[in-house]
Amino acid sequence: MKRPHLLSATAMLAALGLFAACAATPVQPAALAPEMPTAATTTDARFTIAVIPDTQNYTDYTHQTAEGFPFDAADLFIEQMGWIADNLESQGGDIAFATHVGDVWQHGTVKIDPEHEARGFKAVPNPIFDAHLSPSDKVKTVEMPKAREGFELIAGKTPFSVVPGNHDYDATWTDSKFPPRVTSPAEVDPNDLTSLGMLHAGGLDNFREVFNPDSAFFKDQPWYVASHDGGTDSAQIFEAGGYRFLHIGLQFDPPDTSLVWASSVINQYEGLPTIVTTHDFLNRKGERVPSPVVDSHAADPDAHNTPQMVWDKFISQNDQIFLVLAGHQHGQSMRVDDNASGQKVWQILADFQDRGQTAKDAGLQSAWPVGIGDGWLRLMTFDFSTDVPSVKVSSYSTHYKKFSREMPEYAAWYRGHEQPEMTDAEFHDADDYTITLEDFRIRFDQPGRAVN
Repeated sequence: MKRPHLLSATAMLAALGLFAACAATPVQPAALAPEMPTAATTTDARFTIAVIPDTQNYTDYTHQTAEGFPFDAADLFIEQMGWIADNLESQGGDIAFATHVGDVWQHGTVKIDPEHEARGFKAVPNPIFDAHLSPSDKVKTVEMPKAREGFELIAGKTPFSVVPGNHDYDATWTDSKFPPRVTSPAEVDPNDLTSLGMLHAGGLDNFREVFNPDSAFFKDQPWYVASHDGGTDSAQIFEAGGYRFLHIGLQFDPPDTSLVWASSVINQYEGLPTIVTTHDFLNRKGERVPSPVVDSHAADPDAHNTPQMVWDKFISQNDQIFLVLAGHQHGQSMRVDDNASGQKVWQILADFQDRGQTAKDAGLQSAWPVGIGDGWLRLMTFDFSTDVPSVKVSSYSTHYKKFSREMPEYAAWYRGHEQPEMTDAEFHDADDYTITLEDFRIRFDQPGRAVN
């Protein structure tokens, strides 16, 4: 018998205006790569970074025909990764680097991970979330293998990064210190989402199984220059537009040990323009705050930092960082702030997991919105052909094969649940705009130039 389709956790969270869950494991030191890798210098003045938003609704085992879903959502993920592969610089395209912002898959495999259980954390029942966040062995037989299949399409062809999101953790539970005060969605006060309780996550063994430094994805790759905590934090170097860039990927709500490690990598590769990807950094209003039901610092303050703490302790203190990329909180936003040295840091959110037009196209009937992702990518095209570099930020669907501005239905499909306070024009502008890197050449022309 086919398993009845259950509303995914992300769909329920979306319907309530919520976001996803959280936690991280303790970390151990890892050696840094002693030398700068040598790679072919890109002479083109224009190149693109492909930002892969949360993909858990594609790989979710309940979103496949084997579970009674009307189509295999995983096909959209494979299509997306195949499009990236076809457009890599190594294949004649302009994509020089790809970064996944986390939540590669959907479910965990255990109720609570051993480390948190040993520290005294306890789970309590949650009538709203438990049915949708239950652990399943199908994570290992469906979700993780499909994730691996997708990344195999770009492996060996380009430098890339993957960071763990909260759904990539081994376990998600409702923390006993923050129990739910409601038993059904109808009881939830949208102005007080703490009534849902606090979701906590832990254990990264599943993530390490796929994306560890010794995996076929990263072992012996000269651009994979450092890792920490079994690859849950990592660093890459790529060359594009005549510059050498450092990219650092940080686990969800990174602990202090991750931030110390990341600072040591920056110190080793002094002066390189640096990009940071981490799962949660901005909400859709551009604020550096966690969701009220996904605050891992509140649940475990000794082990995790909030987005604002990550800014205060790490990003604002390292002048090489000029760009931060994130997902997790559904929608899009952008902000720019001066760091402690008075230099600009662009911070960008892109998470399209709530987009479910493909499910509607397939005739899915549901009392709740069902998020898929609809094939949307965030593309960032850098242009170094002028004295003042710029970045064209755009959104492209590999399913509909159009950019957001090319779709008359775009705002009607998505604005209402992502940015209801915006006009249609403002919503288009939020997913298609240009930023000017006024201080880039002053900051990075000497140390960041690629050497032929």
